[in-house]
Amino acid sequence: MAFIVSDETRDLIQSVQVFCEQKLKPVVADYDTSGEFPIKVYKDAMEMGLHCLEIPEAFGGLGLDNLSAAAILSKVGEYDAGFATGLSAISLALKPVLIAGTPEQKQLFADIVVPGNFAAFGLTEPNAGSDAGSVTTTAELDGDHYVINGRKTFITNGGVADVYVVFASVDKSKGLKGLSAFIVEKKTPGISVGKEENKMGIRLSNTTDVVFDNVVIPRANLLGKEGEGFKIAMMTLDLARPFVGAIACGIAQRAINECIAYMKERVQFGKPIAKLDVLRNKLADMEIKKEAAVAMVEHVFKMIDLGKRYSREAAIAKAFAGDTAVEVAMEAIQIHGGYGYSREYPVEKLLRDAKIFQIFEGTNEVQRVVIAGSLLA
Repeated sequence: MAFIVSDETRDLIQSVQVFCEQKLKPVVADYDTSGEFPIKVYKDAMEMGLHCLEIPEAFGGLGLDNLSAAAILSKVGEYDAGFATGLSAISLALKPVLIAGTPEQKQLFADIVVPGNFAAFGLTEPNAGSDAGSVTTTAELDGDHYVINGRKTFITNGGVADVYVVFASVDKSKGLKGLSAFIVEKKTPGISVGKEENKMGIRLSNTTDVVFDNVVIPRANLLGKEGEGFKIAMMTLDLARPFVGAIACGIAQRAINECIAYMKERVQFGKPIAKLDVLRNKLADMEIKKEAAVAMVEHVFKMIDLGKRYSREAAIAKAFAGDTAVEVAMEAIQIHGGYGYSREYPVEKLLRDAKIFQIFEGTNEVQRVVIAGSLLA
């Protein structure tokens, strides 16, 4: 089952698939091995508008609805989850601007990104992952400007972004109530890129530290009001989680596709292994889990469209889809036998890529805290 989208979006997905077949698929293995950032392929994707799927048309973007954007990212994720993550991270940075930004702030963000540039979301720090209250980056008001100091870590697109949405405390004594959100342009003096992560998977994405040393930004770059940063961050992550789930569904779909092809061509005991019931049952279970994940992700977007609360459902979809991607990739390796453990076949990479989907945008343990809290409230 594919995501249920309009005919117009389906046509766009077909165009994206052609792009992935021609531009992305041939280079994935080389970039995965080297860890080099595939800037040329990203720029080609940007020419199609894949970096501004959700930016409203009034600001120069494609203005797609959430489900359509997620379906496109899921298709990209079938070919490479790291590349899909790099594109999705631009949308992640956009979400706080759409949630809390003024028309002028939205235009500022769009004017930077739409011409073909990257954006990044800066919340995580060395000692502040799941615990946003431990953020130590500060933003001190000085007249008509804020001065930002601190270090962010594990920032997707951190080394290539031209604009960041940064979360910093305007008053540490207030804890979470002092956290605020800011638009910060890369060209501002005092910003430097720290170490780049040598990651296990999603290696076609860029992940770095970003350092802010007396970075002076206009007061007008504050998103919402002082102290609303935690609320903005949580609303952003709630909305981002079904997108993460959609890319995880793409990984699972690719694993299933690889198994179908392999089971038809691999012969053992004088017949294709597709004839073996034990493997057919594995394949069926993989499909069941993937279909359930797709349905959960779609359900979240329906709730959003209906104006319903969806934090619990977003956590469920993200956790289930992330777990499913890992489980399905593991089974794909098992079906491939020894070849599945070799880089001659792509399924070992799918497992390396899938693992992060149990970790970022809130670990799946955190998602279960959210789900249980909702049930017990």
